[in-house]
Amino acid sequence: MNADYGFDDMMREIQDLKAINPFVGVHQYGQSVFGRPLVALCCGRGSRLVHVNASCHANEWITSALLMRFMTELSGAYTAGQRLGGEDIGVLLDTVTLWAAPMVNPDGVELVQGRFPHSHPHYRTLLAWNGGVEDFSGWKANIRGVDLNDQFPAFWEEECKRRNVVSPAPRDYPGAHPLCEPEAGALAELTDRLGFHAVVSLHTQGKEIYWNYRDFEPPHAENLADRLGAASGYAPIKLSGSDAGYKDWFIHRYRRPGFTVEAGYGENPLPVSAFDTIYAELRPLLLESLRL
Repeated sequence: MNADYGFDDMMREIQDLKAINPFVGVHQYGQSVFGRPLVALCCGRGSRLVHVNASCHANEWITSALLMRFMTELSGAYTAGQRLGGEDIGVLLDTVTLWAAPMVNPDGVELVQGRFPHSHPHYRTLLAWNGGVEDFSGWKANIRGVDLNDQFPAFWEEECKRRNVVSPAPRDYPGAHPLCEPEAGALAELTDRLGFHAVVSLHTQGKEIYWNYRDFEPPHAENLADRLGAASGYAPIKLSGSDAGYKDWFIHRYRRPGFTVEAGYGENPLPVSAFDTIYAELRPLLLESLRL
């Protein structure tokens, strides 16, 4: 990958992937504030459902490219009857179905990458929320200045107190109430409708895996995190002092394994030059997540 990876890039890649691998399902599960489709890919026919999402935070857009690379390799290996990372993909996808949402926050990604038109009526508002700075590379929120990973109904009120950000901002504003933003609401609805057995939320950066939530996680969650850590070289971390994230809500609601993976290391947005290195770490982790 040698350029910024935006919404249009993802949609072209999905179209190409579907043309080569027609068994991959492409589903719109909602739409963003500005009407961009929120797309999920479905690959496999097993009864165990695993979900992976990416780009919940706008300036972590490299996670979308990483997840799409994995979906392309996974579906391609299945079509060709080949192994991937030593795994028989045909056997694996007979037992598990992967649901991937590669870009949870498309409007925010477009803003970070400088693709939001300055002539748009909302631009002046965004500029004010960004402190008058035209460089939006530090922007994590959606296009309404709400941090989507502080939007989920898992001790949301506690997160509001901790953040103490009471109005739209580039990051850390939890919103007016849980799931008030269409991107967060659609992801929660997809999760409730399909009833995933395990979820992985891709973020950057830190090379860490967060696996717990207020002791609501299942007893074997730490062992599963250790397996993901062994596959990737990332450090499993027992986290405290954080609420209202997607992984937190999933664990709290379902008492099933949920993981936040902080891929790569550096300052967000991570440079495109780091893509291949990060993918080499992430691919075995994602394969292991399908084996859990």
